[in-house]
Amino acid sequence: MPIKIQKGLPAKAILESENIFVMDEERAVAQDIRPLQILILNLMPIKEDTETQILRALSNTPLQVDCSFLMMKSHQSKNTSQSHLNKFYTFFEDIKNDKYDGMIITGAPVECMDYDKVNYWDELCEIMEWSKTHVTSTLHICWAAQAGLYYHFGIPKYERKEKLAGVFVHEILKKKVPLVRSMDDFVNCPHSRNTEVKLEDVLKHPELQVLAKSDEAGVLLVLNEYGSGSQVFIQGHPEYDRMTLSNEYHRDVAKGLNPSLPKNYFSDNDPFSRPVLSWRNFSNTLYGNWLNFYVYQNTPYELSNNFDWVI
Repeated sequence: MPIKIQKGLPAKAILESENIFVMDEERAVAQDIRPLQILILNLMPIKEDTETQILRALSNTPLQVDCSFLMMKSHQSKNTSQSHLNKFYTFFEDIKNDKYDGMIITGAPVECMDYDKVNYWDELCEIMEWSKTHVTSTLHICWAAQAGLYYHFGIPKYERKEKLAGVFVHEILKKKVPLVRSMDDFVNCPHSRNTEVKLEDVLKHPELQVLAKSDEAGVLLVLNEYGSGSQVFIQGHPEYDRMTLSNEYHRDVAKGLNPSLPKNYFSDNDPFSRPVLSWRNFSNTLYGNWLNFYVYQNTPYELSNNFDWVI
C-alpha cells in the first residue's frame, strides 16, 4: 500500500524516483480505506529534507499512511520558505480537537540550550501533554526523545565533552518486544548530537524499558511499558539519508567549526568518499514495527472514539 502525500509536496517526486509507491490526495480519496492518520511535528530547520526522510521511513509498510505536518506558532522558521509552510503545515490550535493514530516529533538544533530557554518549549509541553489523550502512539526522535523523557519522566540530559557523530553499533536487548521484532542482535544507527540521556537515569524508572544501547553511543531505544507503547523514544537518527552526516560535516567545516569526522561513516575516513548505507534495514524495520504493533493494532477504527489508554 502507498503512503499518501499532499499534492505538490517536494518529497513526492524524490520518493517516486526511488520507486517508492506514493499517491496524492486526489487518488487516495478514491480508495475505500481508512488510512492511518500520522501527525509529524517537524522541528528541524530545513524542513523539506526531514519531510523526505520521515516519509521514506514510513513508506515500507503494507498500511496506507496519511501524513500531516505541524509547526510551532511560537517559533519562526528561517530556513524554509513561508510559501512551503503556508501550503503544507498547520498550527496546533487548528488541530488540537482532532485525534491521530500516531505522531512523530523530530529532533531540533537546540540541544545545548536549557529546555525552558527554547522559545517554543511551553508550546511543545502543551503538545506532548495533549498527545497522551489524542494520539495512540508518539515517537520522539533525538532531541525530542530527550525532551520527552524530561517532560514525562523528569529524566535530565547532559552535555557531552565532544559531539557524538557517526554510525554506531547497538545491541538489541529485548527481542520479544514487538518494536524490535525481527531485528538482528546488533543494529547500526546514525547519531548527531552534543547531549545525551544516560542509561542509569532511565533505569531508575520501572515504567520504562531500554530496548537498544551502545557502549559508545549510549541509549538508543526506550519504550514506556504502560499505555500499549504509547511513547517511543529514539536517541538517534535512523531516518537519516546516506549523505546527511556528510552534509552536516561539510556544513560545519564551511562555518570554521573544525568538526571531527563522523565515526564509522566515511570509507577510509575520506570526507569526500561515498558513505556506506548500513542502517536502512534497521530504520525500515523500526518504523514498520511501530506503525503495525503500536499504531495500527492499538488504534480505534473511529478516531473520534475515546482512547482507553489515557495516561
